[in-house]
Amino acid sequence: MDWPFSRRGLFQGAAVATGLAMASRGTAAPFDRLRQKNHPGWVIGHLTGAQAVAETLLAEGTGCVFGIPGAQENELWDELKARNVHYQLVTHEYSAACMADGYARATGTTGVLCVVPGPGVTNALTGLGEALLDSIPVVAIVGDVGNGEKARPFQVHSLNQVDLLKPVCKAVYSVCDVKQIPNAIRQAFQAATCGEPGPTAVVIPYNLLIEMADFRCPPLAEAGVPFDDAAFAQAVALLGDKRLRVGVYAGLGCMDFSGSLTAVAELLQAPVATSVSGKGAISDCHPLGVGWGYGPHASEVAEIAFAREKLHPHKSGIDVLLAVGVKFSEVSTGYYGNPRPKHVIHVDVNANNLGKAMPADVCVHADVGLFLGKLLTCGDTLRRPTDGHLLAKIRQAKADHEAKLKAIPAAKCGVDPLALVAALRRGLPEDAMLFTDVTASEHLAAESFRVTQPRTYFNPVDNQSMGWSIPAALGAQQAACGRTVAAMIGDGCFLMSAMELSTAAREGLPVKVFVLDDHAYHYMQMLQKAAYKRTTATELGRIDYRAFAQAVGVAYQEILVQDHLDAGIRSAVCHTGPVLVRVLTDYGDRKIRWIEAVRDRYAKELTPAQKARFASRIGYRTLSLKPEKSD
Repeated sequence: MDWPFSRRGLFQGAAVATGLAMASRGTAAPFDRLRQKNHPGWVIGHLTGAQAVAETLLAEGTGCVFGIPGAQENELWDELKARNVHYQLVTHEYSAACMADGYARATGTTGVLCVVPGPGVTNALTGLGEALLDSIPVVAIVGDVGNGEKARPFQVHSLNQVDLLKPVCKAVYSVCDVKQIPNAIRQAFQAATCGEPGPTAVVIPYNLLIEMADFRCPPLAEAGVPFDDAAFAQAVALLGDKRLRVGVYAGLGCMDFSGSLTAVAELLQAPVATSVSGKGAISDCHPLGVGWGYGPHASEVAEIAFAREKLHPHKSGIDVLLAVGVKFSEVSTGYYGNPRPKHVIHVDVNANNLGKAMPADVCVHADVGLFLGKLLTCGDTLRRPTDGHLLAKIRQAKADHEAKLKAIPAAKCGVDPLALVAALRRGLPEDAMLFTDVTASEHLAAESFRVTQPRTYFNPVDNQSMGWSIPAALGAQQAACGRTVAAMIGDGCFLMSAMELSTAAREGLPVKVFVLDDHAYHYMQMLQKAAYKRTTATELGRIDYRAFAQAVGVAYQEILVQDHLDAGIRSAVCHTGPVLVRVLTDYGDRKIRWIEAVRDRYAKELTPAQKARFASRIGYRTLSLKPEKSD
């Protein structure tokens, strides 16, 4: 038989042979597969660094990796594809961090992103900062410039990735040897969920992704959870005093213990208010669920339920506040405006949070689920009779609030944002997920959007990252196949992440995005007008949203008058794909409790000289014959 030989044929044959050899070395041998079957969760085999990353992500149960490939991580992305690790390409690394965040909030598991060094890292920092301040478990897999003997100076993207990440992460793990990869990633996952959750990062030089090593890496031992028995006993003693009325303030730490939280509330006959992040930890429809906050900045129902009646001090009011899994952060307390009752019990898994923003009589360093569970075993000591007066008071306050929502007058030129919030509640299923953004309307939604199930309402609370809601909603939609996911975003925030709608179109993620269009940063206008009698840098250019939706490939709708809200929302929800809904918005003279209360508290803290300066400036501009320009 004649064999045709050519130089091209030899090169092709050599390439195939080399590829087969590399594949055989990088794929688990039959004995390795048997060892993996007998040792679930282990990373075993002769693998490249990239393969070890992919295997470890699979072993940690990663549902999706969000990010953008780059030169330093192409090897890793190829292995993600080869090993069926689900991934999603995004348009910006900020969005990758927000998507991982939204995925984590929706599922209660850890979100994962993968970014290149340099601009990939710096773009992701804002989203990671939101996850840090909001206590959300996220793991960032970060590429780095090359290291070792062959490393050269002045490499592209050679910023100090580790130092950049430290301020926005609970922990950063820098890998120096390929064999460290599985353990570093496992430590990052454990740290992200251990204690108070938060983001972590693993930084891997790109040359380690192509190096090979023999791996036999077991899962980490489970981390223990804290529980202060002595402080728990003190808390039980205080809660057991039937002369003292109890109120519960629940945060995100209670989100996965809704049943226990509700049972504790019933045991103590205590109204339950939540932080913004804690909305859903108890159903707003429960007789003791009173909404978010409990001061003048938050839910009016909660303020009424927690306040002491002057005429009947023995029948209402709170003597003991049981704060569980909550930090008393600035936004959720309306600039630290939550009233302090006579006694405070503060329970948190992070000892550094205890009594820090609000002084506490009893600080219990404990896992929230364990604390609530043990509290329920003390039923004989804590159980109180049904408080009919309190329940009637809450019921009436809720009825009054619902009546206000039904009687919102039509806006002069568009839609009142509170009417949109009320209509979204009517039009979205009870298990739908609503993501709000950094708009004045976030406070309207926090107070008036009724939440009945855990992990269905989300807000970027403590970093207030504008544009967060669209990518976060897309991250949640990846995990919530078949459920309705919606985002309510202002037109200013929309400008920061709108291109991710192209991701929704490409991936077929049926998120419903409602953009409140008033051509302005209205939030800033509300703050500026009261203080300066004019606005500065708040007016936005007008956008052709229909053309934008067509350009990125999503469906488009408009709601221009209040009477069309219900039909418009119903149409968007019924559409099988992603939808952009422009809601022409007219804030009119709509008052927002949070803004009014925070403004009052801030004014009270000004020095006399500062107050005089503000007053003189406002007076001068009020009396000036020349009108002040707003823009």
